Amino acid sequence: MGRWEPNARGRLERAALELYVERGFERTSVAEIAERAGLTERTFFRHYADKREVLFAGSSALQEVLVGAVARAPGPATPMEAVAAALAAAAGVLQERQEHARRRQAVIDANAELQERELIKLASLAAALADALRQRGVDDASASLAAEVGIAIFKIAFRRWVERTEDKDLSRFIEESLAGLKAVTAGA
Repeated sequence: MGRWEPNARGRLERAALELYVERGFERTSVAEIAERAGLTERTFFRHYADKREVLFAGSSALQEVLVGAVARAPGPATPMEAVAAALAAAAGVLQERQEHARRRQAVIDANAELQERELIKLASLAAALADALRQRGVDDASASLAAEVGIAIFKIAFRRWVERTEDKDLSRFIEESLAGLKAVTAGA
């Protein structure tokens, strides 16, 4: 394997994504990922439970960003204002990984199993947002509704960002999606 090099987790992530793009998720083995990263399968399994988790390992960090931003939102913020602050915080973290996000999304879009896993991840993020809103004193129904709407806004903005042809930050797509929500609910 050669001499030790740092950042095994990052190397595995890069190797996996490269192989998934080149060969497809189904046709890529853990052994091939480890080899491309210059590591062993054993090292792979120290960091990831399976080859799907390479694509979803950042979920807990994203959840922490979202929940932390809701907790830090000003006291008088409405539930949707707190969610908007959380989405803006997430955009700040994700913006620097746009090319990775674009490639990751292409791999997910090409595989039904990964699409299902992505939906589970988004549902977990919505549940965490709802819990964070409840901790702010928001009633259960309003917290769940605001969180689910927030994740819908995120999904739409994220999709536009990774598929974009115009030069905009993720935060701008989120702002536009929030404005779109206001427009479709005006007069409701």
